[in-house]
Amino acid sequence: MAFFLTRRGASLAMLASSVAPFSAVAQTAEVWSADMAADALQQDLIRMIDVRSRPEWTDTGVADGAWPISLHEDRFAERLFAARERAEGRPVALICATGGRSGRVMRSLRQAGYSGFLDVSEGMLGSAAGPGWIAGGYPVVSVDMALAALPEELS
Repeated sequence: MAFFLTRRGASLAMLASSVAPFSAVAQTAEVWSADMAADALQQDLIRMIDVRSRPEWTDTGVADGAWPISLHEDRFAERLFAARERAEGRPVALICATGGRSGRVMRSLRQAGYSGFLDVSEGMLGSAAGPGWIAGGYPVVSVDMALAALPEELS
C-alpha cells in the first residue's frame, strides 16, 4: 500500500518528528511554507514578524499572531532583534507579501552570522513557492488588532 503525504501532512510529520522542537529544523531549513509557519505559530513553536508596510497591512490584514514590524520604518533592526529576544529561543519567522523582502532580510542576517530566523517564502499573497498565507485560508486580523497586540518593547 502506497503512502502519500499532503504538503501540510509532510510539514506536520517533520514538526512532530523533532525531539527538541525546531532545534534541528531551524538549523537546516530556513525557508518555510505558509503551511509550516501556520501550524508552528498555532502550536506556539515560533514567533512571526510581518515586515510589510502599514498600507499593506491595512489592505490585507496581518497574520493572526504575527507581530507587525515594518521593514520600512525606523528602528527595524533594533525591533527585529528585540523580537528575537522576546521569542525566548523560538525561531522567528519573517513574512512579507511574496517572499522577496523577507528573503532579502534573511540573506542579510545569514551573511552577518545571525541565526534563529526563518523565511516564509510564499508570503501573505503567494509566490512561485506556493499559494501564501491568505490563499491558504489562515487567519488574519486587522492592522489595529495586530498593533494592539504588539508587545510594548517591539513598538
